Amino acid sequence: MLRKIFKLLTVLAALFAVSVIAARLLFPLPDISSRVSTHSIPASNNTLLGRTTTDIALNYPGLSGVFPLADGTDALMSRLAAISQAQESIDAQYYIWQDDISGILLLDALDQAAQKGVRIRLLLDDNGVPGLDPFLATLNTYENFEVRLFNPSTVRSPKAMGFLFDLFRMNRRMHNKSLTVDGAVTIIGGRNIGDEYFEIGEAFYKDLDVLATGEIVPEMASTFDEYWNSKSVFEVENMISGTGDRVGFEQRVADVKSSARTQIVLTDVQNSAAKFMDGFERLEWTTVQLVADDPKKGEGLANRDDLMVFQLGDILGDIESRIDLASAYFVPGETGAGFFAELAQQGVDVNILTNAMNTTDVMMVHAGYTKYRRDLLMAGADLFELRLRNNANGGTENQINPVGLSGASLHAKTFAIDGERVFIGSFNFDPRSANLNCEMGFLIDSPTIAQAVSDVFDMQLALVSYKPFLTADGRMVWLEAAKDSDSSTIWQQEPGTSWLKQMSLTVLQILPVEWLL
Repeated sequence: MLRKIFKLLTVLAALFAVSVIAARLLFPLPDISSRVSTHSIPASNNTLLGRTTTDIALNYPGLSGVFPLADGTDALMSRLAAISQAQESIDAQYYIWQDDISGILLLDALDQAAQKGVRIRLLLDDNGVPGLDPFLATLNTYENFEVRLFNPSTVRSPKAMGFLFDLFRMNRRMHNKSLTVDGAVTIIGGRNIGDEYFEIGEAFYKDLDVLATGEIVPEMASTFDEYWNSKSVFEVENMISGTGDRVGFEQRVADVKSSARTQIVLTDVQNSAAKFMDGFERLEWTTVQLVADDPKKGEGLANRDDLMVFQLGDILGDIESRIDLASAYFVPGETGAGFFAELAQQGVDVNILTNAMNTTDVMMVHAGYTKYRRDLLMAGADLFELRLRNNANGGTENQINPVGLSGASLHAKTFAIDGERVFIGSFNFDPRSANLNCEMGFLIDSPTIAQAVSDVFDMQLALVSYKPFLTADGRMVWLEAAKDSDSSTIWQQEPGTSWLKQMSLTVLQILPVEWLL
């Protein structure tokens, strides 16, 4: 019997291997071996942004000017304004770009910039642009508008079929988010392009970006070039057949702009260009370090020194008194959990914010987090789990900028060290960010921004989150605090769970899938 089963499995494995080989022959990747590399255009006096930022930067040699974008409207406004000011070049890379209000407004802004002669290079992760093929092909018809896709599926519909015969490559995504204009200004952070990331609508994510100019921008431009010219990136014209649908794109833009909700959004961002230019006077000038994965990670060929997680660890230095970390998807693994536990045991104040069970959008990730929750609490770390909006004891008035909000799901990826340094970027503290996805971010010497993050943990966070802790007899309970201490609630089981969800969490914790999270 066992021999028959083994023989059957062998036959099935052989058939699968043949199918994979056949599929790769039928749907091959384009040959890019002869592709000519292109490079960023540096800031110059030929552009308004170049002149403005260069003049200001002369007063701060060797430093970068930064301004945090905690509010979703400000984040959208800043992108639209930067694009509207472009005169020579725009380089943008994003993991998700949606066909909604913000996505169409930004595509339209890029379209208008291209029509003025601005060179556009748009790099998108193919996993995050569902339904946009016709629009991307349309924009790519401009001589000065190039669109490329990171690790694209060679099967365009259904795109997910690419995972069946090319899982190793397709499972590696580009999670970066950046926009650089005229080589003078860059915006980097955790926001994708989509309404929920800019707080448009009732359900949204809370996130954090930073606008920067000065010394860091050429480094950011160079990193974009490395991705743009990497072997994981392919031209849209080689992946999507046809020249798109110009009429359909223009109609979609018109429909979006005429909607009542868009009018509200546009009212919020009116005069954005003027506000954007005036904002350069409010920048904080300081030292900024770019930390980014080598794009070879998209091929699975990156060495230890090429990985952002190790670069970040090397430059952080000692953590003396405090770390405040916000991560939408927090799965520290044994190494990370041990790191935070050791810090807490050494007397460092360790504060970690992630989504609660009833705010996370990926239950499997939450299961990965809960595996390490008890050990972190036992070591002395303080955990906070952002809870649902309109809670009886919380309410939507409890703003906790810059890392979250009662009324939203956390999406930020930031941490502050000793009230002196802050990281803002795309990196989640989970195995996927560490080992599979390409990530980037800024490590900024800024007591102002770092203290703003720490203030959230000290003053506001308790009112918009559940705080798990261990009782004297070792049971885990959750405190739901309220402004009136008499109204606070102690949950005896994880809030937002039923017995069925609890069983599901237990099963998910057992499955050997943490490396995928």
